[in-house]
Amino acid sequence: MNAYDCFDDIPKLNSFAALGAAFYTRLPTTPLNQPALLHVNTDAAALLGLSAQALSEPVFLDVVSGTSPLPGGDTLAAVYSGHQFGHWAGQLGDGRAHLLGELKGPEGHWELQLKGAGMTPYSRMGDGRAVLRSSVREYLASVAMHGLGIPTTRALSLVTAKNPVMRETVETAAVVARMAPSFIRFGSFQHWAAGNHPEHLRRLADYVIERFYPECLTSVNPYVALLECVVKRTAELMAGWQVVGFCHGVMNTDNMSILGLTLDYGPYGFMDGFDARHICNHTDTNGRYAWHAQPAVAHWNLYQLANSLHTIVPDADALRAALDQFEPTFLDAMQKRMMDKLGLSDWQEGDETLVDDLWSLMQANHADFTLTFRQLAYAPGLADVAKANVTQLQIETDLGHTVHSGLMPFIDLFIDRDAAELWLERYRQRILRNSDKSDFNRIQTMLAANPLYVLRNHLAQAAIEAAQQGDASEIENLMTVLRSPFVAHAGMDAYAALPPAWASHIEVSCSS
Repeated sequence: MNAYDCFDDIPKLNSFAALGAAFYTRLPTTPLNQPALLHVNTDAAALLGLSAQALSEPVFLDVVSGTSPLPGGDTLAAVYSGHQFGHWAGQLGDGRAHLLGELKGPEGHWELQLKGAGMTPYSRMGDGRAVLRSSVREYLASVAMHGLGIPTTRALSLVTAKNPVMRETVETAAVVARMAPSFIRFGSFQHWAAGNHPEHLRRLADYVIERFYPECLTSVNPYVALLECVVKRTAELMAGWQVVGFCHGVMNTDNMSILGLTLDYGPYGFMDGFDARHICNHTDTNGRYAWHAQPAVAHWNLYQLANSLHTIVPDADALRAALDQFEPTFLDAMQKRMMDKLGLSDWQEGDETLVDDLWSLMQANHADFTLTFRQLAYAPGLADVAKANVTQLQIETDLGHTVHSGLMPFIDLFIDRDAAELWLERYRQRILRNSDKSDFNRIQTMLAANPLYVLRNHLAQAAIEAAQQGDASEIENLMTVLRSPFVAHAGMDAYAALPPAWASHIEVSCSS
């Protein structure tokens, strides 16, 4: 594995820039006032092959702060269009993002993009900056999602600066350096369809197929095959979001990755108390992007992508057939994930009702999303549910995990304990019918599917407040648990506990 001591040494390709000037505007970043490196994600740096020495070199800060261009890169802002909250918004584009270039890491190519590095021709009425508050949240979110095994863009670094930025109040500027194989989105295709430029649309589709979906090249119609691949990846992504209680908050078509990645972390959130209609974005007054609506919204967004491809694919029936793959793919992915979350070694008659009744029980009791599933692993077969923590301690020890015994037992997570006990007894009886009779295997499967740690809003808020004082210790603590969220970490009990009462008053919105 290569280890590069400087950005200069990493091979560059800049394939998106090779698409042509119609797809972007070349322009430099706008340097910050006294930028300082607050944190570096060494996992992401390893994807580029950057050594520890490289991260300490002045050129690293210069590049990731937007002070200097990426050596060998090609700085630009991409144009795209899209639907925002269901309404056609027309031309959009990278309003505060600069693509610095494409680097060839040890195991693949990564585009490096700065968010918050200044105005672009697509900033509309914005200032091109990002604030520290939202930048900390995006930086941590990418770590959290990757740790959960959910496809996502990655974040390399977080830079702070002295520049004041006006939002509802005066805040501090920051820049996140984020990475992805590509930042192309559904809106990139919509842009050329809306402008009636089939030649550009075809060029973009050919590029995406050749670089990221080469299996489509041998299909009768590669563009239909492309849509089917994107449909399936997006359906899988939605299942991943749903089973960890993640809400994106702004599922506009310009925030949907053509690679099926979680893209553009704005007012996102992981649910605390379960509510199927949970809205994480304070700006989303109509609940368009509520938790329960996300799969349907993703399907709707895919329809808009299909409408764009119809410009170069006359066969509408073929496009519809590709779209029809969404529901079965999503349902199959959800079933497999729920089997793991509940420790079911096979799917039997009555399991759908059992799962639906658990959701209803959680809804009625506003039970904690994450801990309900985590603590369920320890509940079955107990003569006295109050002893769940003792059993948990033994199980954690048997599995080689660090002991984490301070959590509430499953039953205590519900106000209506009687109803929870009735459901739990049904679950106990169902576990007895597992094709794999090993309790050890069941618990291992459940612990590997149900995280102990997620990026709850109050944890992110604590990291933000520390960062505003120049203290990255809370970011580092969260990075530790979020990198491996399925295993208990000694001394990190507070990061797994139920949220404090004040956490329910935290509001996140699009004003980042």
